[in-house]
Amino acid sequence: MADIDSQLHPDLFDKVTLLSLASTVAILAVAVLVSRHAVPPSTPTTYKAFFVWHAFDALIHFLLEGSFLYHCFFSYVPLSDATALDLASFYPTSANFLGRSDRVYGAQVGGDNPFARLWMVYAKADKRWAGADVGVISLELLTVFGGGPLAVYICYLIAKRDPRVNIWLLVLATAELYGGFMTFCPEWLTGNSNLDGSNFMYLWLYLFFFNGLWVVIPLYVGYVAFGEISRAFSMVLVSEKKKL
Repeated sequence: MADIDSQLHPDLFDKVTLLSLASTVAILAVAVLVSRHAVPPSTPTTYKAFFVWHAFDALIHFLLEGSFLYHCFFSYVPLSDATALDLASFYPTSANFLGRSDRVYGAQVGGDNPFARLWMVYAKADKRWAGADVGVISLELLTVFGGGPLAVYICYLIAKRDPRVNIWLLVLATAELYGGFMTFCPEWLTGNSNLDGSNFMYLWLYLFFFNGLWVVIPLYVGYVAFGEISRAFSMVLVSEKKKL
C-alpha cells in the first residue's frame, strides 16, 4: 500500500491525473447531451445553461462526491496495520469515527479502486480528501443526499418550464455557496495547513478553478433567480394596485 506522501507528489500529468480530469469532462458532456433531449427548444438560453449546470452538478454530487463518502465509510484498515506502514503518512481519522478509534478510513486506503485513486489526485492539493475528515463528511452528506436530488428536481422543473424553479434555484445556489465557505473557512483559520498551492496545478486548477465554479456559477444563478422572483412579486403588486 502506497502512503499518502508518495501519492500526493507524483508527476503532475500522470495517467491517473489525466483520467481523473477526463472523467469531469465526460460528466459535462453527458449533462449537455441530456439537456439536448430534455429541454424544449423554446426554453430561454439562460435556463438551458442552468439545466446543463444542474445536471452536471447532480452527476458530480452522486458519482464523485458519493464515491468520496463511500470510501469514508467503507474503506479502512486497522490502525495497527497503518502504524506498521508509518501512521504519519496517513490523514488522521477523527477519534471515535463511527464509534471506532482503531481504524484509518478514506480513499487513502481504497487501494486500486478508480474513485479512490481519483480522490488521491485531488488530495494532492487538499489532504483532507485523502481521509475521513468529519467536517468534510458532514458537508458532503448534505451535498450528496440534499443538493444532488434538488439539482435533479431543478432540471425537471426547467424541462417543464415551471416558473417555480426560480425558488429552488435560489435555495440551491445559497446552499452551494454556504458549503464552499464552510469547506475552506476552517483552513483559512488554521493557516491552510492541509492545502498545497505550491504549483499551478494544485493552486489554480484543483483549488481555485474546481472550487471557484461552485462560487461564480451559484452567484450568477442566484442573481437571475432573485431577479425573476422580484419581477413576479412586482407584477402581483401592480395587479393588486389596479384592482384598487
